[in-house]
Formats: sequence, structure tokens, C-alpha cells
Amino acid sequence: MMNPEAIALAVAGYAADRKALDIVQLDLRAIISYTDYFVICSGRSDRQTKAIHDAILYGMKHDHGLLPARVEGLPQADWILMDYLDVVVHVFTPQTRDFYRLEQLWGEAPALALAVG
Repeated sequence: MMNPEAIALAVAGYAADRKALDIVQLDLRAIISYTDYFVICSGRSDRQTKAIHDAILYGMKHDHGLLPARVEGLPQADWILMDYLDVVVHVFTPQTRDFYRLEQLWGEAPALALAVG
């Protein structure tokens, strides 16, 4: 069983493999109870956000035997949410990320920019 930190790092690695932009991990353990981390990243287009989603889904299933509890936003692909329970992944297009500004909304959470690869 993977710990939440390992899940977040693996997710970030699969996202980086698909050239995701601005990969950030927010540590929410001291703030909320329903998850430990958010991993937030951007794709340049809805096509790229879908490719990032596909890479994370395949990698986590194939390499670690983990499937998300739920996925939302895939048809529109401007904000794809993948819920791995201890880690919630947000894959945005740049415009949608700028609009929702999750990093600012959760500004009190320690943030770590994940430069993977």
C-alpha cells in the first residue's frame, strides 16, 4: 500500500511525463480531514489535460494497482478531478486554473512545486 506522499509523487511523475505545467502539491493534512494532498497541474489544452489524466490513470493502475474512487470533468476536460482519497488530483487548462485559483483558495496550505523528471 502506498502512502499519500508516494501517491502524490507518482501522480506528479505521470503528469510530468505528459508535459504538465506548474505541478504543485498542497499539504492539507493540518487543514481538512477528507484528503491529505492536492496535486494541481495544467495542460495547455483540453486534449492535453485528457492525455495527462490518461497517463495518471494508466500509471497508477498498471504500476501501483490503484484506481481513483471517482473522476469528474473528463468530458469537458477543462478541470479534471481524480480522487485517490488521500490524494486529490486537479488537472486544469490554464484559463480554468486561473479562474478557480485553488492555490490561493488554500493559501494557508504548505505548497511544494514538484519539478519531476
